[in-house]
Amino acid sequence: MKKTIISHLAFGSLLICFLVSTSVFSYPQAKKPRFRVVAMTEAGGIHAPFVAAAKVWLKKLADENNFTIDYIENAEPVNDAFLSKYQLFIQLNFPPYMWSDTAKAAFRKYITEGKGGWVGFHHASLLGEFDGYAMWPWFSEFLGGIRYKNYIASFAKATVHVDAKNHPCMKGVPASFDVQTEEWYTYDKSPRPNVKVLATVDESTYSPNSDIKMGGDHPVIWSNEHMKARNVYIFMGHHPNLFDNDAFTTIFRNAIFWGSGH
Repeated sequence: MKKTIISHLAFGSLLICFLVSTSVFSYPQAKKPRFRVVAMTEAGGIHAPFVAAAKVWLKKLADENNFTIDYIENAEPVNDAFLSKYQLFIQLNFPPYMWSDTAKAAFRKYITEGKGGWVGFHHASLLGEFDGYAMWPWFSEFLGGIRYKNYIASFAKATVHVDAKNHPCMKGVPASFDVQTEEWYTYDKSPRPNVKVLATVDESTYSPNSDIKMGGDHPVIWSNEHMKARNVYIFMGHHPNLFDNDAFTTIFRNAIFWGSGH
């Protein structure tokens, strides 16, 4: 009997210790993210190193600032329900073709009705007939009515000048900065009459020089303020060394928080 009483007392003590320990050392609840981002990236190809560097940089930024980022490699998942989960859509070099009609309609609604923000890079302005795909007229209008014309295939270093220093995306960005390695697309016309230009490339600074130029007015960062969605197109986005460029990463960071409304 004495052994039984002692056993019961020991068991009771263990139970009390367990209850106390679980109440004190309970697992922490996951912190709710401030916002959610989806990034549509090119799979493989010549931009794979840039996309890989972007993912490393974005993960660090997301971890430090409590937001989440999901990745897709084509427009197949894009519809109204899918986009409703995200406060920002990053088009990380994915071009404006190979989108289904459903994806096009959902994206257009997302932008025109301001259901979320958008940040586009580099290949997002490949507007025209490419790889057997027809022009997407609405997307051309969204980017200022432009059509892709040519590019500096051998790359060039150049100086970028900030046009709109008071825009949230340009906060903390110097008045001018250099980009070491870029293709510098040209278009059939400047988007300036239809968009707010945030920065232009100085074609006279191309090194090595190139005959592939816009002829003076060459916007490389702009926002279409006719749309309800906060949006910004950033032409630069080919080489991973951009993530060593403080001006570029500042613009990218600003664009994420401004575009998402945070």
